[in-house]
Amino acid sequence: MLDQAAPDFSLPATGGQTLTLSALKGSKVVLYFYPKDSTPGCTTESQQFRDLHPEFLATGAIVLGISRDGLKSHDNFRTKQALPFDLISDPDETACTLFGVMKLKNMYGKQVRGIERSTFVIDAEGVLRREWRGVKVPGHAQEVLDYVKTL
Repeated sequence: MLDQAAPDFSLPATGGQTLTLSALKGSKVVLYFYPKDSTPGCTTESQQFRDLHPEFLATGAIVLGISRDGLKSHDNFRTKQALPFDLISDPDETACTLFGVMKLKNMYGKQVRGIERSTFVIDAEGVLRREWRGVKVPGHAQEVLDYVKTL
C-alpha cells in the first residue's frame, strides 16, 4: 500500500458533511484511526493532535480522526476536547477495512474485534507515504508532525 494511491472513501464527518478522501488532493492528510471516543488513550492522542494542530496546518496538512463511533458521539467528543479538526464516522468499517486496521485484541481476557490504533500520512498527490500501526500514544503526534515536515 505504501507509495501507492491511498484507498478512497466517502464517509460522514462532524460538521454535517460527507468527507471524500480523494477530494482532499492538494493537501497532505494525516488520518489517524482510534478505537473509541472519550476513552483515556484516544482522548490523550486526540489532545496531542489538537495541541500540535497549528504546526500541522503550517505544513499544509489536514488532520482527521476516524473511528466506528457515530456522529453524535464524535460531535460530543470534539466539543468536549475542543478539537479543531474533523472526526469521521465509520460504523460500517468501510475505511477501517480499506486501511486494514481491524484486529482481534485481548480485552480483559476476551478476544474482541476492534480498531488497532494506526496513523497514515498521505501526500498532496494522494499517495500513501507513511503508516504507523499499533501506535503507542506518548509522543506519537509529534513523531507524525516531524515526518509531515519532511514531505
